[in-house]
Amino acid sequence: MNREERIISRIAQDIGLSAQRVSKAVVLLDEGNTVPFIARYRKEVTEGMTDEELRLLFDKLSLYRNLEKSREDIIRFLSEQGVLTAELEASVLAAATATELEDIYRPYRPKKRTRATIAKEKGLEPLARALLTGIEDPESEAESYINQENEIFSSEDALSRARDIIAEIAADEALTRRQIRNLIFDKGQIVSRALKQEESPYEMYYDFSEPLKKVQAHRILAMNRGEKEEYLNVKINFPDEPALEALERFYLKQDFPPQSGKQVEAAIKDGWKRLLSPSLEREVRNEITLHAQEQALKIFKANLKGLLLTPPVPGKRILGLDPGYRTGCKLACVDETGKLLETAVIYPTPPYNKKEAAAVTVKRMIEQHRLNTVAIGNGTAGRESEEFIADVIANVGREVEYTVVNEAGASVYSASKLGQTEFPELDVAERSAVSISRRVQDPLAELVKIDPRSIGVGQYQHDVNQKRLQEVLDGVVEDCVNQVGVDLTTASCALLERVAGINKTIAANIVAFREQHGTFRAREELKKVPKLGPASFKQCAGFLRIPTAENYLDRSAVHPESYTVAGKLIDIMQISPSALGNRSAIPAIDIKETALNLGVGEPTLHDIVEEFKKPGRDPREDVPKPVFKKGVLHLEDLREGMELTGIVRNVVDFGAFVDIGVHQDGLVHISQLSDKFVKHPLDVVQLGDVVKVKVISVDVKKKRIALTRLGLNDCRDC
Repeated sequence: MNREERIISRIAQDIGLSAQRVSKAVVLLDEGNTVPFIARYRKEVTEGMTDEELRLLFDKLSLYRNLEKSREDIIRFLSEQGVLTAELEASVLAAATATELEDIYRPYRPKKRTRATIAKEKGLEPLARALLTGIEDPESEAESYINQENEIFSSEDALSRARDIIAEIAADEALTRRQIRNLIFDKGQIVSRALKQEESPYEMYYDFSEPLKKVQAHRILAMNRGEKEEYLNVKINFPDEPALEALERFYLKQDFPPQSGKQVEAAIKDGWKRLLSPSLEREVRNEITLHAQEQALKIFKANLKGLLLTPPVPGKRILGLDPGYRTGCKLACVDETGKLLETAVIYPTPPYNKKEAAAVTVKRMIEQHRLNTVAIGNGTAGRESEEFIADVIANVGREVEYTVVNEAGASVYSASKLGQTEFPELDVAERSAVSISRRVQDPLAELVKIDPRSIGVGQYQHDVNQKRLQEVLDGVVEDCVNQVGVDLTTASCALLERVAGINKTIAANIVAFREQHGTFRAREELKKVPKLGPASFKQCAGFLRIPTAENYLDRSAVHPESYTVAGKLIDIMQISPSALGNRSAIPAIDIKETALNLGVGEPTLHDIVEEFKKPGRDPREDVPKPVFKKGVLHLEDLREGMELTGIVRNVVDFGAFVDIGVHQDGLVHISQLSDKFVKHPLDVVQLGDVVKVKVISVDVKKKRIALTRLGLNDCRDC
């Protein structure tokens, strides 16, 4: 089996797909095709692999190609050292993980000057090897190594130095390292103790222990952070006996001479305590941390996807409010298209409490600009601002609703170069209010302007590898943007550069071309955009829509490469172009037979038919709309047993935080999420879900709300 075959086989085994499907997907990726393009327009080749499956495949491909490179490098290094044997090479080729490879290479890796290397310099390696073979009289053998120049003045000096070599050999042995590492994962415990007795977020870990095989990812990350901030001392506890038994079984065979046995046993104990135990503890801590980080990334991905796919609320004329105390509340009015109409600053909150003047301003803006919605950021002073707005809109002459918006990242956008370019005349806080307004109208179009790491919908995001986090979240944004599709006639640079095949330069060129030549009338015009060559056009064209295009297909998700097939299908269906988009006017066809006649794959034909029925269908239509309110509820108003409807704001390993309209989100612990067993909260709720909950308890002083969903309808039925 060659290098690529090994990689394909491993990936197929890991993700549960056939090697043939994996191989075809790898070819597409290696040809430079993007994940969204393959997922949407190469379904026949991959047999319908989703974007998530393709991204997992891509991650595995990178992992195993790096592993193969390491494998080749190790074989080359061993060969150069003159120690490569057929057996050793077979072990290297059979290693399934980077850890196994490292174990095999460890004895041959160039080392810093250790007690063992010093002993070898003094010529004591033969004595160590002799002890391991089981000589009858170690004392007599050691006398021949006495050497004044090497500072070996006695047989005990020689034996002590030889034991140093044996200790390092035992610590480096691949087989026993693997055995003991597995024992630690199976029987070990993670233990956390307080370094200082004071209030902190880590108090539950001041005297904490849990089996490694049971500890949850968020606890590992919390303990790591507490250790980094010097609140905690974290250790892996594992009894010495099982480790020493494993080492003795390997080195002290039956009928081993007792005198050599004593020397080897002493060396093994020293090697375990001084070398192997600390080394394996570092490895285990690193491995469980990596696992915990991947779990955190999984949650972040799911939450970010839920937020990005929050349904748009078109047709709203919105007053955005960025709350504040000393600096006041910043207001921004936008029309149905997101165009800025007016900005202002009011001071209804402490320390100024100018509620009357603020109310006059808000009422005037609502009436003058015919606003029907207020979007309130959920940051500092958000609670007071919500109360103020609820009172004001109750006394205006038109129907007005309000909603609380997650404002995470709005300040990042407002201070960014993009924010400055869009609104050079506004200050930072006013730009933030505009962003809050637009998040209601089209969350995806607005949130793509912000680094996804700044949106704040994960757990312990600062404790994971930031490069990996950026890669993962960028992939989520790209998938969401391409899943929804982009209006080529209005899209910003920030949105366009997330489209498959388009980078910052091409995005800027598209906008410049549009400003110079007017609105795009057909996808073919994209070929005139500088730097947008055939490869980019192929990747991006299907995801760019022109709602006003004369050619119906340019309004849809049908790729230009399928226009000929689509034209033939129109003839087969015997429908006029004017009927396209009218679901009831599209006749049913035999997909399998028609696909065969047209020489096209069934998945592609099915997608074309769906686009005939409803072009560019927005997948966000299936998600519940944001919760709009007219009144406000206080934390003190909550009572045990009260049933409420709320929206999931964040999902973490231990439960879900739900906004029930009292500014402080309530926690539905994982044990309270469902009447059935829940392995992980993401199995039953997603960010943005509208859910029914019941109040279990309220701690007004600590501002903690405990909620339950037990006995209530499933969240997706709310």
